[in-house]
Parts: sequence; C-alpha cells; structure tokens
Amino acid sequence: MVLGSRDLEATAKRFLDGYGLASVPGGHHAAWGTANRIVPLGHDYVEFLAVVDRPVADASGFGRFLAELTAEGDRWFTVCMADDDIDATAARLGLDVVPGARLRPDGSEVRWRGAGLEDPRRDTWLPFFIHWQVAPDAYPGRMPVEHRIEVGGIAWVEMAGDAARLTEWLDGTPPSIRVLAGGEPGIRAVGLSITEGVLVL
Repeated sequence: MVLGSRDLEATAKRFLDGYGLASVPGGHHAAWGTANRIVPLGHDYVEFLAVVDRPVADASGFGRFLAELTAEGDRWFTVCMADDDIDATAARLGLDVVPGARLRPDGSEVRWRGAGLEDPRRDTWLPFFIHWQVAPDAYPGRMPVEHRIEVGGIAWVEMAGDAARLTEWLDGTPPSIRVLAGGEPGIRAVGLSITEGVLVL
C-alpha cells in the first residue's frame, strides 16, 4: 500500500503513536524528487511517499501528481502489486516495463522493474505492478523493525471504483480487495491482520 505523505517524519510519528506501527527510512527517488519510509509487514508493506525536492518534483509528472495529492494532508495513493511475470502483465495491458531504483540511507541501491505507475493508460486508483530485483532480505516488507503491536500483514483493502474495470485490469480481482460502489475512485481503508483481529487504517 502506498500512502501519499506531506511530511515523512510526521506521518511516521502518527502511525507509531496512533497504531503502534514503526517505520524505517526507505531512500530517495532522484528522478521524482521524492523519498519514502517503509512499514515492513513481512510479505506486505505500507510505503509513505513524499515530495522532498520540490523543483525536481515539479519537473516530473509523477512528482507533480504526488504534490497535488497531498496538498491537504496524507492520502492513500494506490495498491502496488508484486508480479513475478510482469512482462506478461504489461503485454496484456499494453503497458511499458521500466527499470526503477532508489538509494537507501546506507548508500546501497534498490532496483526493480515496474509497470503502470506513470503510464497514462492506468487510472490512478488502479494498482500498478512491480518486480523486485533484490535479495530476499532486502525486500521492503522484510526490513528489520520493532512494532509496538503484533501485526501479520495486509488483510484487506477497500476502494471505490469500477469493479468490472478492476477485474479486467487484474485479470480477476483478489479476494482481499473490496470494491465499494459510488464516490470518487480511490482507496478508502486498509485492514491489517493483528492478534485481536483487524486494525483499520
């Protein structure tokens, strides 16, 4: 899950104080003028993504979009789905597969191949796809962290949008995504599996 953030440190504090969820620095995306923090959840993760270099972001379509999205505060952006056959998915949807990278705080580089994030053929509420090119222990969801609660991963996502369009986009809708009727398309809530049941973000 990707959450657009106005201020990474403020968002991190809000999630730690309000939900008991800790986060770790992710790194910088030089081409977009953005940076992120990661809430590792094992197989899943929540990403806080913020503009940190406004001149660079203003020169990037994605950077401008993120700045507009978060103009009035933090806001859910979309779902990022890991895809081991991203070339086939991209071919089915007519998307380009593009390389991506960011620098972690320790100076190491994290690489991936993505499809759909900046592509105008993807409605912004629809998931985009990513294939990680990292060692297993470098996967964002497995970064070491100490949450204040026991959390297992993402249980479900609620979004408003066109259910038929989502099913076509994903070639079948995962049972963990609930589509709500009416309203502006976009993420409404995210449920995390915890010991007591579900924590709703």
